[in-house]
Amino acid sequence: MTTATAKGLPGLGRVPPIGLVLTGVTSIQFGAALAATMFDDLGPGGTSLLRLMFAALVLMVLWRPRVRGRPPRALRLVVLFGLTLGAMNLFFYEALERIPLGVAVTMEFAGPLGVAVATSRRRLDLFWAGLAALGIVLLSNPFGGQGLDPVGVVLILAAAACWAAYILIAQRATHVFDGSEGLALAMVVAALVPVIPGIAEAGSALLQPDLVALGFGVALLSSVVPYSLETEALRRMPANVFGVLMSLEPGVAALAGFLVLGQALGVRELVAIGLVVAASVGVSRSAAPSPEA
Repeated sequence: MTTATAKGLPGLGRVPPIGLVLTGVTSIQFGAALAATMFDDLGPGGTSLLRLMFAALVLMVLWRPRVRGRPPRALRLVVLFGLTLGAMNLFFYEALERIPLGVAVTMEFAGPLGVAVATSRRRLDLFWAGLAALGIVLLSNPFGGQGLDPVGVVLILAAAACWAAYILIAQRATHVFDGSEGLALAMVVAALVPVIPGIAEAGSALLQPDLVALGFGVALLSSVVPYSLETEALRRMPANVFGVLMSLEPGVAALAGFLVLGQALGVRELVAIGLVVAASVGVSRSAAPSPEA
C-alpha cells in the first residue's frame, strides 16, 4: 500500500465502505441539484466559481499540503490536475443549465466508461461500451423532434472527456502526494478556471451573503464530502465493487433532479439511463479486483 492510500480522515474508519460510497453518491448529486437552483442568480460560471473556491479553502485547511520543496514534476502534475478538474466542473454546470440533471450525469459517464474500456483487454467490455453508446444516443435523441439542446450535449461530452482525463491524472497523483494533498493543491488551481466567466455572469451577486452560503453548501455536498468519502472507501474495498456502487449515480441524479428541480423524465430517458447504468455495472463487475482489497 502506498503512503498516499495509507493516510485517511479520522472518524471514517468505523463507517462501512458501502455506506461511504452511497453517502458520497447521494451528496454529490443533490449538491448538483442545489447548484442548479443558483443559476438564475449567479449563472453556471458564478456557481462553479463559488463551489471550487470554497472546496479549495476547506481542503487546504483539512490537508495543509506543502508547496515548497516539491519537485517541478509534481507541481506540473498539480497544475494539469487542477485545470482538468476546473474545466470538468465548469463544463458540467454550463451543460446542466441546458439539459436535465439525470441526463447530464448519464452522458458524463461516457468519460469513466471510456477509460475502463480503453484500458481493458476483455472483448466483453466492447459490448458494454456499445450498450452505453446506445443509451447516450437515446438520450440525445438526434432524430427526434424534441432532442436535447445541442450546445448542452457538446458541453456535457466535454465534461466527460475531462472526467476521463481526471481519472488518469488522479491515479498518477496518488503516487506523488499523500492522502488528498494533491487534490487540495489541484483544487486551488481549479478555482482559477471559472474566475473570468464567473465574474462576468454573476458580478456583484457573488458577494450576496445568502448566495455565498449556498455556494459553501454546494462545495461541501459536491466536492469535500464525496471526494473524502470516496477516497476512504477506495482504501477498503475492491475497485470493481466501488465501480458498481458508483454506477448508481445516474439514477440518483435523476431522483435529485425530480425532487429538487422538478425535472421529470420520460420513458425514453429512463430506458437510456438504465442502459448506461447496466453498462457501467457490467464494466465494473468484470474488472479485476484491486490487489489491495
